[in-house]
Formats: sequence, structure tokens, C-alpha cells
Amino acid sequence: MSIFNIFTLLGGLAFFLFGMSTMSNGLERVAGGKLERILGKMTDKPIKGLLLGAGITATIQSSSAVTVMLVGLVNSGIMKLGQSVGVIMGSNIGTTITAWILSLAGIDSDNFFVSLLKPSSFSPLVALGGILLMMVAKKSRSKDIGSVLMGFAVLMYGMELMSGAMDPLADSPQFAELMVMFTNPLLGLLVGIGLTAVVQSSSATVGILQALSMTGSISFGAAIPIIMGQNIGTCITALISSIGVGKHAKRVSAVHVSFNMIGTAVWLTLYLVLDAILSFSFTDTAIDPFGIAVVHSVFNIATTILLFPFSKQLEKLAIRLVKDKPEKVKSVFLDERLIATPSLAVAQCREFTSQMARLSAEMLLSSVSLIENFNPKTAEKLIEDEKTLDDYEDKLGTFLVKLSGNQLSDADSNTVSTMLHTIGDFERIGDHALNIVNAAQEIYSKEISFSAQAKSELKVAANAICEITGLTSDAFCFNNSSLALEVEPLEQVIDDMIDEIKSRHIARLTGGSCTIELGFVLSDLLTNFERVSDHCSNIAVCILRIHDSVFDAHEYLNNYKNEGGEHFTKSFNSYAKKHRLPEFKQKGN
Repeated sequence: MSIFNIFTLLGGLAFFLFGMSTMSNGLERVAGGKLERILGKMTDKPIKGLLLGAGITATIQSSSAVTVMLVGLVNSGIMKLGQSVGVIMGSNIGTTITAWILSLAGIDSDNFFVSLLKPSSFSPLVALGGILLMMVAKKSRSKDIGSVLMGFAVLMYGMELMSGAMDPLADSPQFAELMVMFTNPLLGLLVGIGLTAVVQSSSATVGILQALSMTGSISFGAAIPIIMGQNIGTCITALISSIGVGKHAKRVSAVHVSFNMIGTAVWLTLYLVLDAILSFSFTDTAIDPFGIAVVHSVFNIATTILLFPFSKQLEKLAIRLVKDKPEKVKSVFLDERLIATPSLAVAQCREFTSQMARLSAEMLLSSVSLIENFNPKTAEKLIEDEKTLDDYEDKLGTFLVKLSGNQLSDADSNTVSTMLHTIGDFERIGDHALNIVNAAQEIYSKEISFSAQAKSELKVAANAICEITGLTSDAFCFNNSSLALEVEPLEQVIDDMIDEIKSRHIARLTGGSCTIELGFVLSDLLTNFERVSDHCSNIAVCILRIHDSVFDAHEYLNNYKNEGGEHFTKSFNSYAKKHRLPEFKQKGN
């Protein structure tokens, strides 16, 4: 083997790893929304977690990414340790898909149709399709598909380079002696652990082993311990990701390590004992890429079958390994490790923003109820809720800015843009709800009493504000553009209503049926009502313009008001009738 063969081998390895990374990242972006929906169906049942882990890993072709994702989810408090056990088991099964894809490189047949299955036959066409999509396509999803195709083609090209560079090794006596050394189970195990720990991808090291097997110099006896060692070596990613996290997240890594080490210990011991007794005939037989894929799959499936009934015990073992101690690191709002899986991070951010939307609507409803029936305990709770909204806005805003720096799909990019534009409005609704609480407290403490007419008018305005806030919250939480379309007509009704109430107040003030002190309180309430409706309008317009791919919010709003036509007019009239002020009587109490 010459120095040029070594150069080719290293170059092939570089192409292989780059192709795998490109394909995995592209698959993750393409999965995007699907991944979010799958995660949304997660339950506490281990079998659901098992299927989920297998499905996600098979989709994004990276068990390491799934493990890092689990550490981030548990550290954020989004998932419990028990839920992660089944997912970890499933991810070990899902990662075997890569070995089966790579095993196609070992196909050797004169049959035309069988030859078509060999990657070297169709990879050039895959690469052509991929580069055309990346250059011509306008939608990011199509570009991501192109990235997946290109990644696959580069990966298979790297596989061919490595196998070609290793061909001379088949006739090398030194290499034959080295392979004999690897038949030592302990040495093979250590090689598998070490190589996978360096590359941080069991799929990649299995692929390297498959390329090496094409020389015909690797036996089943040498490959089996290496494959088992690779499963332990891949745990290095989980261990690295658990640095600086809470005890619950560390326990995820402990489950992953325990699962692979126990499985390896049991099956390797059983294999060696049975081989010593039965002297398996296949031990010295040369293994090919297909055989490696079979061994890899059988080992992972067998380990899962063995340990799945002991999911609870694995969880308890992790708790014993990572004991409850005073933690310097507390559970975080959104763990930055989630950014490694952008589609998942976007989904979790949207869930937290939806919580902001619901909380702001609940705060507004509660604050309005205090105007007539003030309750100190409710007021105290609203003060705490407002602090929660402030905290959400601060942490979500910081996380979203970091997340937006990643390569996102069109859908995820639009979602991030919507959240960045709306979290401030939800927080401000909470501020105005607190202002209403302060006004209600002033009415209560000073025993202020509005006239019957003013009370009825204020009640109509309060009902309209509660409706628009609830409407806006639902429109955001369900991403419903039809509901968002209803916000602007109602906001216009509220603006006209508040102007009318202010005019009536001035008339009452002039007629002597209202005092200046009452006027200040009323004006304060109406101002907050108006600002709340403005923020609701901002949120609704943001939902609509993102939905319709419009960038100028003011232009969009003006066009909708002026050109909304029958829909806007019909909705406006309907809300005006529903929230009609009582007949004005200038001489009232």
C-alpha cells in the first residue's frame, strides 16, 4: 500500500463523513414539521417511546443527534427521564438503517437490474438531481431535499474511495496479521469504542468497517466485537452533552451508557461462551458489508428485546448512578442544546409562546373582573403572572435570536419570525392587564363609584376587550389565519367605542354628573383597553402577513381595512351590533 493509497483513504474518509453530515442535516430540516408532530404524540408508554426513537433516528440518520436532543429536553423539564428510556432504545434500532443503505455498495452482479441497486450505478444521477434542486429550486424544502441527495452521493463516493484505497491491503501480509490481532475480542471491542469515540458516530464507523470488509480480510470473529464496541463508543456524544446540565439530564446519558454496556456485556459474553463450546464455523469466514449490516441490526434489536422489559430498572440504575445532590446547575427554560435540532427547538419555542398567549388572555380576563369585584389575592396572582410573562419574553427572545442564526426551513423561519414579532405584544398585554389591576385597586381603596350609565358603557368595552384578547390568543395558538382576520374589524369597533365613551364622559363632566377624579380613572382604563386592542391587532397582522408572505405590516393593514371589502365590512358590522353601547342619556347619575 503506497502513500497515495493512504491519501486516497483519508480523502475518502473526509468525503464519507462530510456526506453523512450533509445528508443527516438535510433530512433533519426536511423532517421539520413532521418531527414536531411526532414529538407532540409522545406518551409515557415505553413502547411509544421506542417507536418514536426508532422513527426519528431513521429519519434524521443520527442517534447522536437524538441523544443530545433528549439531554436538552430533559434539562429543560419538557421531558421526564422515564420517557427518554424508550426513545434511547429505539434510536439504537433506527441507526441500523444507515448500515443497510451502505451495504448496497457490496452488490456485485452482471444482472442489469440488480446492478442498478449498487450506489455507484445511480449515485451520479442522485448527485445531478441534488445539485439541480440546490441551484434551481426557490423553496428551502426543495433545496433541503437537494442537500440530502448530494449528501448521499458524496457519502457513497467516499465509500468507494475508501474501498478502492484498501484493495491493495487484501494482498498485504502485514494487514492480514493485523486482522488476526483483531480477532482478540477485547482488542476488537477497544478498537470499536476508540474509533467511534473519535468520530462520534456509530453509523460512520460501521460504514468504515463495511468499506474495509470489501477487501475480504475481515472475519466475523473480528467484526462482531468491533461492532459491539462501536455502540459503546457512540455514548461519548451523550457524555459530552451532559456536561454542565442538571442531574435529570445527566441521567439520560447514564441510561444510554448503561443500555449499551449491559447489552454488549451480555451478548459478547454469550457469543464467546457459545463459540468456545460449539466452535462456530462462521467465525473465521470473511464478512461483507451486508453481513456487517445484519450483525449490527441483530445486536441492537436483541439488546432492545433483552432490556426493554427492564425500562424501569434502567431508570432506577441511572438515578443510583447520578444521585440526588445539591445542584449548581438548575433546570433551564430552554436548553441551548436544542438548537442542534432546529425544528424541535422551534416547536418548543412555539409551545412556550403559546403559553404566553394563553397567560396574557387569562390575565386580561381576570384583571377586568376586578373592576367591579376587587379581590386582593387575585391581584397578587396577576402580579406574579406579569413577572412570568416578562421572564418568558426575555428568555424566549434571546433563544430565538440564537436560533434564527441557524439554517432553518421556510416554515420554521416564518414561525421564528412570527414569535420574535409577537412575544413583545403578549408581554405588553400583561403590562396593561396589571395597569387595569392598579386602576381597579384605586376604585376599591377610594370607594369610587361610577354612574350607572358609565358602568354599563365600561362593561360593554370590557367584554369587547376580553373577546379580542381571547380571539388573538386562539389565532396564535392554533395558527389560524381565519381567526386572525376577525381581530382587525373588532379592533376598529373598539377604537370607535372608546372614542364614543370618551365623548360621553366629557358630556357628563360638563353636565356635572361626573367628577374629575372619576374621569382620571375612567381615562386610565380606556387607555389600557385601547392599547390592548392595538397589541392584539399587531399580533393578528403578524400572523396574516407571515401566512401571506407579506413584509410591510402597515401596508398590509391599510390594504385590509380599505380593500377588505365585504368580509371586513360584514365582520365590523357584526361586532358593532354585538358590542353596541347603551343609549346615551346625558342627564344621568
